[in-house]
Amino acid sequence: MATIVISEFMDEAAIREHLAGFDVLYDPKLVDDPPRLQAALADARALVVRNRTQVRPALLAHAPKLECVGRLGVGLDNIDVDACRARGIAVYPATGANDLSVAEYVITAALVLLRRAWYATDAVIAGKWPRMALIGRELSGRRLGLVGYGAIARETAARARALGMTVTAYDPHLPADHAAWRDAERATLDALLASADVVSLHVPLTDETRHMIGARALARMKPDAILVNAARGGVVDEAALAAALRAKRLGGAALDVFEAEPLDAAGGAKFAGLENLILTPHVAGVTEESNVRVSAVTAAAVRRHLGGAA
Repeated sequence: MATIVISEFMDEAAIREHLAGFDVLYDPKLVDDPPRLQAALADARALVVRNRTQVRPALLAHAPKLECVGRLGVGLDNIDVDACRARGIAVYPATGANDLSVAEYVITAALVLLRRAWYATDAVIAGKWPRMALIGRELSGRRLGLVGYGAIARETAARARALGMTVTAYDPHLPADHAAWRDAERATLDALLASADVVSLHVPLTDETRHMIGARALARMKPDAILVNAARGGVVDEAALAAALRAKRLGGAALDVFEAEPLDAAGGAKFAGLENLILTPHVAGVTEESNVRVSAVTAAAVRRHLGGAA
């Protein structure tokens, strides 16, 4: 039986380089086959996951020898950290390895939604020339509001400033004397929402942040503002967002994360027909380059924990 079970996709070169000598079961289809995953964990000392594998007590019960969980990413809402701690199971997120990818996603989404011209392909192919309908706005000179001001938000801020944006941030957990505040204006959440042209979310999903961007928060935003969520599903009240977009009370939105992933029929239906909306399948942090970095960091952490050579 495998010593290390990898239930979701990762860079196979990292497996060969960092996990050589271990008995590894690498099968990205395990995440969709709970009985097989449970059986595979019977003798496993390590489990490597992305965001879809739910590492809860029910799964841990099938892994009596488990010593550590490697997370191919940074969010831990799919891992019951308390349950792992109670079992003495270490959890290793790939902190910092996909910061650049998420930051670039946020800037790209903002550019696409503000400029609007990228929606013209079918019309141009058909011989139409809808120039006036597709006159958009520039990013330069606008205000970016960051809800949460951790490492990914700071990378986003650096790119926004290079494009001529002003940066405002809200983060009640970051000390007022932290050096990062030299590069952004501190604001309350209400003030940020009211002043920002682009609002980007960079917070984990907790009891405090669940639906923090709901009907009230959306009503405070400018009617032409853009919302980008590449953080965690559940931070945004999706029904409230769909209603705001449908009523033209918001300029646009990009969602890379959702309350239920993949979207079920009801989840998809509420967004159907909306313009100025970008939906992507939780890929903001996944590029060819970040996959290499995340995979290497995670595999190396698992190797070190299991006593492999440094």
